Amino acid sequence: MSAVAAIGVDVGSTSWKAVAIDSNGAVMGSLVEPTHPRIEEQTVRSLEKLRAQVGAAAEVPVGATGYGRKLVRATRAVTEITCHARGAFARMGRPGVLIDIGGQDTKVIRFGDGGQVQDFAMNDKCAAGTGRFLEVILGRLQVSYDGVADAVARAAKAVPVSSTCTVFAESEVVSLVARGEPLEGILRGLHQSLATRVAALAGKVPSDRPLFMSGGVALNQAMVQCLGEALGRRLEVVPSPQLVGALGAAMAVLV
Repeated sequence: MSAVAAIGVDVGSTSWKAVAIDSNGAVMGSLVEPTHPRIEEQTVRSLEKLRAQVGAAAEVPVGATGYGRKLVRATRAVTEITCHARGAFARMGRPGVLIDIGGQDTKVIRFGDGGQVQDFAMNDKCAAGTGRFLEVILGRLQVSYDGVADAVARAAKAVPVSSTCTVFAESEVVSLVARGEPLEGILRGLHQSLATRVAALAGKVPSDRPLFMSGGVALNQAMVQCLGEALGRRLEVVPSPQLVGALGAAMAVLV
């Protein structure tokens, strides 16, 4: 069995992710947890768990990324844009455009050979264009993330959700439910609303580049489909989409 050569940690607003890789960049183990308010303590505890899982030595270098990267005792802290581009290239093996919908922000990154960043756009000012938008309203509707894709697929038509603010959209959805609108249609409308915002951020995606998707929202097949429809393009979900940033962070300190 190969030895662990590097560990990458991606501290997001919603989840804490880490991967351990060997000298060839192959993932040997991973860990995904909800982000704890005490990030420094969580990181010490969770890295110990990951090291035990994969048999990693204490001196293995650690790369950190995400909004909480400065709270990680790491060999090197690297920006999210750089790590996501590098991680996506490592997974997909070719240049492309990556759309990463996280809990706090949404990133659109165009990258070339080796995962070199060529251009990017980012929304980190409003929750309405991020995974938090769905998280808040699905919670209000008491709909589990596991069942939302099937519910959206059953919708005869979308019920438009026009509010551009998460707080106002939550109130609008409550009103739609009270008015007797079908839940499946409301859910489709929510997904289409988020897809429209993300597509606007992406702008005109170069047609000669494949389109990839990462982040926890990429696990939601309904969102993948609605975003593909909004862009008029097929989207490829990166394998283990939540781990793309952590993989890039590990590769950044690979020696």
